[in-house]
Amino acid sequence: MNLLYLAALVLALGAMVLLDRRFRLVFWRDARRATLVLVIGLLFFLAWDAVGIASGVFARGASPFLSGVDVAPELPVEELFFLTFLCYLTLVLLSGTRALLDRGRRS
Repeated sequence: MNLLYLAALVLALGAMVLLDRRFRLVFWRDARRATLVLVIGLLFFLAWDAVGIASGVFARGASPFLSGVDVAPELPVEELFFLTFLCYLTLVLLSGTRALLDRGRRS
């Protein structure tokens, strides 16, 4: 069982948490709203994956970098972490961009 990809995703998520905490962008600004938005985004993309898997468009494939642990048929555990990272990254980028734009307007 190879955990390289999962470890990279967890490391990237950890870096995103540190960035969020340092600049108070998402969870450190409004944890309740951030949790709601992140969960909605994650559920949307999981539904998207489910439709893709059911229609035969998405398949797990064979990669030496995956752990081999599936949470559902054709849905590796790494996909959950990737989708969480994707949604969190989007929230951090959006909040960071807004903060920079607001700062520029005040100057």
